[in-house]
Amino acid sequence: MPLDRYPRSLLRRFVRGPWQPGGQMRVFLNLMAGLDRLGVAYRVNDYRHIRANPDELACLIGKPHILDAFKRRTPLLFGTSIYNHPIDDEAVLSRHTIRQFLVPSPWVKRMFSEVWPGLVTVWPVGVDTARWKPAPSASKDVDIVVYDKVFRYREKFEDTLINPLLEELRRRGLVVERLRYGSYREWELHALSRRAKSMIYLSRHETQGIALQQMLASDVPVLAWDMGGDWQTIEYLLRGVRFGPVTSVPYWDDRCGVKFAGVEDMVPALDKFWRGVQTGAFAPREMILENKLTLEASARAYADLAEKYGTSTTAVSSAG
Repeated sequence: MPLDRYPRSLLRRFVRGPWQPGGQMRVFLNLMAGLDRLGVAYRVNDYRHIRANPDELACLIGKPHILDAFKRRTPLLFGTSIYNHPIDDEAVLSRHTIRQFLVPSPWVKRMFSEVWPGLVTVWPVGVDTARWKPAPSASKDVDIVVYDKVFRYREKFEDTLINPLLEELRRRGLVVERLRYGSYREWELHALSRRAKSMIYLSRHETQGIALQQMLASDVPVLAWDMGGDWQTIEYLLRGVRFGPVTSVPYWDDRCGVKFAGVEDMVPALDKFWRGVQTGAFAPREMILENKLTLEASARAYADLAEKYGTSTTAVSSAG
């Protein structure tokens, strides 16, 4: 109905609580914050401008439906929140002039490049390292935050991985807090970044892992479940897609913590990890800074891509 978005917005706020950005919106907000810090000018959702200047580069951050707002002749920088796989729209290049697809990590680039060779660039969004920063040791009253992002084959992994892990943590008498993906607010994660000595990250695979990188930027070391192997998505397997290996930690080195592949090596990995936590052996924030996963460095890389592939240095960004 006309104007129904207003009552629906109020109803959503009543049912779900205050709005918080999802992953796609967090990419958009962090890019704008980085551009602001650099003093780079940009326009947001200025469709009137791009209609009047159809040969100027449009930079799109959002799902594929936003492509419909742009003419065939308009050059586009599209990503990183795009398709799950190019098979979703293999004919997109016949309808749009896409100068480059942006994806958040190297393994995603390899997968997309099998369909769009030469048209895929890695661009990870930056983390606000001024907000996500180390907290004093005296404030650390939580031994481990268990971040649970397991949703495919949930029952299987509860029996074979999650419950055995939680039982082992209980056996050791560790103070544990749990966060389930999709059921917490970003401020809760930030609060725990100030209190947590470490984190266990449970995710089948990640294209970037912004929440993980926020904790690493806070200098919280991580025990990461990194099963590896093939991309396990039933919808795409049934459509003939086979790709591997994938990873749950696309940006990682030994300073971040310890990885394990499954319940078989979980206990030895936990032993090694907890010794490292207690002795201060890890320095994950160094990895974030050295890999330029900051707001400013990421925004500079984006502005450079816009200049390289466009006819103008002015970015026109859309959140969809």
